[in-house]
Amino acid sequence: MPLKSYGLEGVVAAESELSCIDGEKGILEYRGYDVHKLAKNSSFEEVAFLLWYGYLPKKKEFEKFKNDLRNRREVPEEIVELLKLLPSTTHPMIALRTAISFLSSFDERLEDYSEERNMERSKRLLAVFPTIVAYFDRIRNGKEVIPPDPHLNHTANFLYMLRGERAGEIETRVLDLDFLLHAEHTMNASTFTARISASTLADMYSGIVAAIATLMGPLHGGASQKVMEMLLEIGEVDNVEGYVKRALAAGERIMGFGHRVYKVMDPRAIELRKLAQELGEYTGDLTWYEISEKLREVVYREKGLHPNVDFYSASIYANLGIPVDMFVCMFAIARVAGWTAHMIEQYRDNRLIRPLQRYVGRKNLKYIPLEDR
Repeated sequence: MPLKSYGLEGVVAAESELSCIDGEKGILEYRGYDVHKLAKNSSFEEVAFLLWYGYLPKKKEFEKFKNDLRNRREVPEEIVELLKLLPSTTHPMIALRTAISFLSSFDERLEDYSEERNMERSKRLLAVFPTIVAYFDRIRNGKEVIPPDPHLNHTANFLYMLRGERAGEIETRVLDLDFLLHAEHTMNASTFTARISASTLADMYSGIVAAIATLMGPLHGGASQKVMEMLLEIGEVDNVEGYVKRALAAGERIMGFGHRVYKVMDPRAIELRKLAQELGEYTGDLTWYEISEKLREVVYREKGLHPNVDFYSASIYANLGIPVDMFVCMFAIARVAGWTAHMIEQYRDNRLIRPLQRYVGRKNLKYIPLEDR
């Protein structure tokens, strides 16, 4: 029997060519490309291409790819009607999960597991995630849905459908880079869930629904929502010291800090920190960024912990006007690129993922018939 490993820490569950982390040095690479260089030079759509096809596209190839995605953005009218049936109090991630499950019923070749077909599904899923999220937010607020604009890129189109007006160039670029930085991150909980589903030969929609459900947890994708709730509770910079000391004295977790793998600052947080400041300066509201900076300073002094990817994402989403309960949806819109890439990789060289467990319960109990108990 293998040695016990809490939370599978240190256990290699799969081999992958998609991404690589060096937690000691704070390095993250997508298919061999440093994430800092990609953030400086690429876009989210280009990274999705890289994850799926294994290389960076040439210009004409990339234009064709973007047009392909744009042509897949709209959802069946039945999906819109489904979203209208959901109570307005429904969490947006539940709406997304439900809609993607329903979307599978429109796939007439659901049992076709060919890589070509799964690549088509991946494009479809990436394209419709923003549409579903934007549509549901408008529906729950009593507004008419705004159809996708084929003239806008992935991120600009999402903000347009959500707001009803075109976003500024800086806003679009900041969110695009946020998506790029969330696109893939090795064997995290939701990705592992997607791969487990693929290993059973469940269809791609089923695996993505399972991944969405896993991402909702506050110790995974839901952390950015918890970070924002914390920032709202703190309210202003002068309250940071007292908040942190009270929370630590009570044994409470400071959301957005620490990471299972990184022993130094998360490289994604390094990029997001710059973006949060830039966006705050653009909108004229640095409140959340300044509170975040003070939190970073105090938590490191008190606990030696660095911010993770969720920490600065919260202030970015807040300054973009995205509702707090939709923060985790932003994560999902980006991470579906990685989820689908992992599922394709799992299907390609599949073996059912079936770990062992260590039984620690009672043994050899004497059975007593019901009438004698």
